Amino acid sequence: MLDVKNLHIRFHKARGGREAVQGIDLHMNTGEILGLVGESGSGKTVTAMAISGLMSRKQAICTGEIWLDGVELLSCDREQLRRLQGKDIGVVFQEPMSSMNPVMRIGAQIEESLRLHTNMTAQERRDRALYVMAAVELPEPEKIYNQYPHELSGGMLQRAMIAAALTTRPKLLLCDEPTTALDVTIQAQILELLKRVNREFGIGILFISHDLNVVRKLCTRVAVMYRGKLVEEGPVDEVFFHPKEEYTKRLIAAIPTRKKRG
Repeated sequence: MLDVKNLHIRFHKARGGREAVQGIDLHMNTGEILGLVGESGSGKTVTAMAISGLMSRKQAICTGEIWLDGVELLSCDREQLRRLQGKDIGVVFQEPMSSMNPVMRIGAQIEESLRLHTNMTAQERRDRALYVMAAVELPEPEKIYNQYPHELSGGMLQRAMIAAALTTRPKLLLCDEPTTALDVTIQAQILELLKRVNREFGIGILFISHDLNVVRKLCTRVAVMYRGKLVEEGPVDEVFFHPKEEYTKRLIAAIPTRKKRG
């Protein structure tokens, strides 16, 4: 479903021409949940931005290939890319409060992809939005539909963002540390929601995180990035219990436990 081949990303203002992503290869099967982990600055988010088409060509140079169901994204023109964004690729960001428009009602934001990518009537869009809001377990969808972002809690906003990403039933959902800003109880609920979305809708999820415990609970495979390179990849249990790379071993050793806090 997703194939990233020899991806290089270099920001125009990078000192010494250093690349943020240095020739990585990444593969995802249809309906798979793949975790992308690594410390801050390892290139995880930059990779996701390139896959989603949100990496401005004025900002960075991207070379290599990114294939999504037979379409090569890096060679797409802006119009073709816009047709794919929101329709085939959904994105859930880390900070829902800063990612949503504060002066637009929740319902209008959830419907936005439908307005851009379908010929649905206003009533059909509303019905689809309410259906998806109920599917992500937002309480009282009719009421929330007319509310503004500041009227919702962080957990409810994250559910609203997931609903907005799901309205067009995308093939790929990119989740960039979507639980980092939430408390542990709400975090667990969002992870269960993502599992259910994957199971019921068959949507592939690329889950970006630096929290290895979260990745182990959610993902089937994991890829480890370090300084712009992909250093290890494999089934979650294999990487966690039999890591091959020294960096992966250090990441796993840093996980806090009851006896070892960090």
